[in-house]
Amino acid sequence: MKADDIAAMFTRAGGGYLFARWGRPVVPVVFGVDASTLATVKGAVEAVVTLAGHQMAETDPELGANLMIFFFRDWQELLEVPNLDRMIEGLGDLVARLEGAGANQYRVFRFDAAGAIRACFAFVRMDAALDEVPAETIALSQAVQMILLWGETAFAAHPPLATARGVTVLRPEVAALIRAAYDPVLPAVAQDASHALRLAARLAAPRPEGTA
Repeated sequence: MKADDIAAMFTRAGGGYLFARWGRPVVPVVFGVDASTLATVKGAVEAVVTLAGHQMAETDPELGANLMIFFFRDWQELLEVPNLDRMIEGLGDLVARLEGAGANQYRVFRFDAAGAIRACFAFVRMDAALDEVPAETIALSQAVQMILLWGETAFAAHPPLATARGVTVLRPEVAALIRAAYDPVLPAVAQDASHALRLAARLAAPRPEGTA
């Protein structure tokens, strides 16, 4: 991926560049699934967090859990979740907007004082289209989309996942970008597109022998 391609993936709808990664260990909790699907979702999150070189934890000292993933059939169900309206301002208006748009997923991010990701709420409405998608694919897709603050159209042309020999995998260039984004030398937050040049340089750099 070239710098312009990378910059496009972190460009907001208004045209500005905004990059952010997690500034604390990820602590996931999943609602609305059975035990087997729960293990699948948490396994996907752990795989992507490990890929990034980031950390997971058992609890967040401030929030308890900081990655909340909700699976449901109707957007109206969110209005019945206790205290969710206290965590997400304007929940009623958001539900009405997503319902009107026929959306089947949405993510809300929260940030710390420095601008790094401190929490993410991921909502997945299991409509007819998603009913046809394997749980592993949905889980991996959600994990990828929560690990960074991607631009709204980052995956409009090319989804982050691909199929290789019948198995759903993360596209190599997206995996490499996630790894580069969590390089400890780079800032956790960037609002200048020159940041994309630094990411591109890390993608272009050859890996030392013996590294994966």
